[in-house]
Amino acid sequence: MSVGWLRACALVMLGLFSVSALAKDKTAIVIGGGVAGLTAAYELQTKGWQVTLLEAKPSLGGRSGMATSEWIGNDKTQPVLNKYVSSFKLSTTPAPEFVRTPGYLIDGVYYTAADLATKDPVTAEALKRYEKTADDLARSIDDPLNPAANNTLHALDQINVSGWLDKQNLPPTARQLINQQIRTRYDEPSRLSLLYFAQQNRVYRGVSDRDLRASRLVGGSAVLSQAFVKQLKTIKTDSPVSAITQDKDGVTVKVGSVGYQADYVVLAVPLRALNKIQMIPALDAQHLAAIKGTNYGWRDQIMLKFKTPVWESKARMSGEIYSNTGLGMLWIEPALKGGANVVVNLSGDNSRVMQAFGDKQMVDQVLIRLHAFYPQARGSFTGYEIRRYSTDPSTGGAYLAFGPGQISKFWRLWERPIQRVTFAGEHTDALYPGTLEGALRSGQRAASQVEDLAAGKSFEPAKAAPVAAAAAAGAVAAKKGNFFTNLFGGSDDEKKPEPVKAPEPAPAPAPAPAPTPAPAPVEAPKPAAAPVKAEPAKKTPAKAPAKKPAAKTEAKKAPAKAPAKKAEPAKKPAAKPATETKAQ
Repeated sequence: MSVGWLRACALVMLGLFSVSALAKDKTAIVIGGGVAGLTAAYELQTKGWQVTLLEAKPSLGGRSGMATSEWIGNDKTQPVLNKYVSSFKLSTTPAPEFVRTPGYLIDGVYYTAADLATKDPVTAEALKRYEKTADDLARSIDDPLNPAANNTLHALDQINVSGWLDKQNLPPTARQLINQQIRTRYDEPSRLSLLYFAQQNRVYRGVSDRDLRASRLVGGSAVLSQAFVKQLKTIKTDSPVSAITQDKDGVTVKVGSVGYQADYVVLAVPLRALNKIQMIPALDAQHLAAIKGTNYGWRDQIMLKFKTPVWESKARMSGEIYSNTGLGMLWIEPALKGGANVVVNLSGDNSRVMQAFGDKQMVDQVLIRLHAFYPQARGSFTGYEIRRYSTDPSTGGAYLAFGPGQISKFWRLWERPIQRVTFAGEHTDALYPGTLEGALRSGQRAASQVEDLAAGKSFEPAKAAPVAAAAAAGAVAAKKGNFFTNLFGGSDDEKKPEPVKAPEPAPAPAPAPAPTPAPAPVEAPKPAAAPVKAEPAKKTPAKAPAKKPAAKTEAKKAPAKAPAKKAEPAKKPAAKPATETKAQ
């Protein structure tokens, strides 16, 4: 009996040793130390892989926000983020009631949504009308993972959001606020595909503001990055990768004169950084075009520090405030040692036109505008921090924001591995791009694909997204006119030509060229003589956590953008969470 028991134990130990030995043979290199890369490295390591993480910069965390705390959604809207927050035992605090909906700073006066309804009913009604029209647009998409499901929808990819807004006949202040919200969550409306805008609204459709800003992550997204870092065994910073060579036996990654070898690689870097890495064999023409042509939303984040608050106390803890005077999307938080901080997200063309300024000059431009409304601002101002994602050569912006024609060309292109390389990063997540949730999901997917590849699974090569439905479906929709007349605010009796003709059924409308990067502010908040006051059209990218899962502090922003998402709960349309950290 005892002999049999000993033999059984020996066999079990031998089996464990064999499994352990086998696990040590599995090697992977993760390139990119943002949230997506950290997630992929962590997931692979916990499954027994030997992982080496390479980061080009001296620090880790990627495009994490600078706020000391960030709004995050609940389990329903950001399940993956909340899972890691719980696993790493990170601190959160419940969100107060008054931050659950956005506020507005109109000509220096702060309004809650309720204030706006009573004190400026024209603007409030216009905002509601816009939200209803955007919701109708979102409802036209059945599956957010396949937004161009027919020719009628496919045609929306050839139209920009600004042109669609022009048809809504919005009063000036409402249009300024809407422009600011859109640019903060995505990019300038004139650079944004209407189909992408509709798809993101579909992802967040039905998600309440309460769910999107349920609590604050104390310490901000940086604490999440550090939690991952503490778990990883091999990390090499200051290690920019110059080349990746694949063959039938493995992958060699070149850093300077040093070569690292592994079985598989996870590439978790923004597309602009990927453009600097030589791939052998080379990427095909479609991938190369995506690297160079995919639009990124522009965003720069500035934290202004004050000895004492100089604004209304009720705005002190607001989750996100949209200004009509070029201040961008902002939110206010207490300073760690008293006082208060204003975090300002300059986005879209507002950010582009500021690129000629140095850091201090840019801060002065923002402070001048704030001081005009709050004269105590200058005297209370003590300093600033700034992150300029727009001019960072490795990012070329802040987060993915498909321009006209780009979904037709590049939709879900980076979700499939290429031989032994898998891809991660917010730009590779179809449901929650530009948010912490999206970055975390992409890291999990890439790690899972590495395991699948090791197990012998093959993936079909990525192809350009075709127009799925028959042309007849588009023809019927165009003939009825209801869908597009609703979208563009027209009626069947109107004599004015509607922008409906763009959608006429065509086997495959040629995608429009990617939007040009040249700054072209769409809206000047107010005429101003001095360049300082000339403010480009209000944008809303703040990858503010806005509705993307609050963390991109907010994304387009609210992560859990939708169950349709890879089994992810729905998110609200715009919010790349203002507080949402864009992470890659």
